[in-house]
Amino acid sequence: MADSSKVLYASEPLLDVAEFRRVLVESGLGKVRPVDDEARLQTMLDNANLVLTARLDRPDRQLVGVARGMTDFSWVCYISDLAVSKAAQGLGVGKGLMDEAQRQLGPSVAISLISMPDAVGFYERIGMMRMIDAFWFSRKS
Repeated sequence: MADSSKVLYASEPLLDVAEFRRVLVESGLGKVRPVDDEARLQTMLDNANLVLTARLDRPDRQLVGVARGMTDFSWVCYISDLAVSKAAQGLGVGKGLMDEAQRQLGPSVAISLISMPDAVGFYERIGMMRMIDAFWFSRKS
């Protein structure tokens, strides 16, 4: 991937499930997401009310990043996926997606997420505050 490629950020509520799956796999999140269950991935996209994409500004408009979340557009947004293809990691795409989320949500909406252990440093570097009081019911399947 050319480092000089410009990245275009947009809202894509109808993102293609195959593109979503590819970025999950290429980012490493495919290890902890149901990438072999297309119907479940489609449901994940269908029920997110914030789907932001990062695409290379070139004729093929290759998808290199996705932020998927749920929000009330008033108080809080939960980012359930922030995935950037490994080839685009380190180019500012993840920060760009989070900046786009903040831009679209506005200053009165907080953003929360649960980080994968190896991504904690990234979130700290972009200025997110680590919270200690998070709770979780594990899924059964």
